[in-house]
Amino acid sequence: MMDRSELAALLRDARSRVAPRDVGLPSGIRRQVPGLRREEVAQLAGVSVDYVVRLEQGRGPHPSVSVLAGLARALRLNDEDRDLMFQFAGSAPPQLAQIELVVRPSVLRLLDRMADLPAIVFSAKGDVLAWNSMAAALLGDFSRWPHAERNIIWQRFLGTEHGYVQMTPEQAHAASEFSVTILRSARTRYPDDVGLLRLVSDLRSRSPRFEQLWNERPSGTRTTGTKRIDHPELGALVLDCDTLLVPDTDQSVVVYSAAPGTRDASALDLLRITGTQQFTER
Repeated sequence: MMDRSELAALLRDARSRVAPRDVGLPSGIRRQVPGLRREEVAQLAGVSVDYVVRLEQGRGPHPSVSVLAGLARALRLNDEDRDLMFQFAGSAPPQLAQIELVVRPSVLRLLDRMADLPAIVFSAKGDVLAWNSMAAALLGDFSRWPHAERNIIWQRFLGTEHGYVQMTPEQAHAASEFSVTILRSARTRYPDDVGLLRLVSDLRSRSPRFEQLWNERPSGTRTTGTKRIDHPELGALVLDCDTLLVPDTDQSVVVYSAAPGTRDASALDLLRITGTQQFTER
């Protein structure tokens, strides 16, 4: 049974506890509410503002599992609050047989502490789950991507939101092969995950290139630990790109950095000051 009043109270309380900077959003100069605005929760969770309003007022419809997962990510719920939210909504909490789409609080704290390095959290199927303000300043505001398209593999084959990362044709081919390998591996581990099955079906039906690679079954591997970024204010940057694994959730944290004393490191230092200010002033 859905307990609308308890669900509404939990959502309102959670929204008030999350600062914009916690989710890589600008704080702004005319903020009148503690925590996030409803518009920001809706943008991060991939639902309409009206949907969030109705849920917080205890008159919303029965939210789907994907909507609940999106709200849990947007509001940075810990495991206990996430499970409570699912129970109040009349749904079973996520099980290990499904791809984990909620980033646990300790990993989010790790992102917060990386104040001088861009960092992004990805799911086992390439969903962009969380990022810090430095990542938004370096690569663009991920919250502006439609929720259904907030997946790096979907963007590689079907999207237009490629950010500022530059690749040679050879690098782009290797990245495409590696993307297919990621999804094939994920399908082996999570054969019944609805979101994964939907993603693969969408890519196969709409991208001839993906369909070709899917049938070829490439054994793609990550070929480089560096990324070239063509930033509109800072120009060309070559950054080290390291992937940290969170094994028990099958998530990964991608961190960009540069060797001390280099021009690229100085550019990141400048971005930490001017880039976040630029977002704040929007």
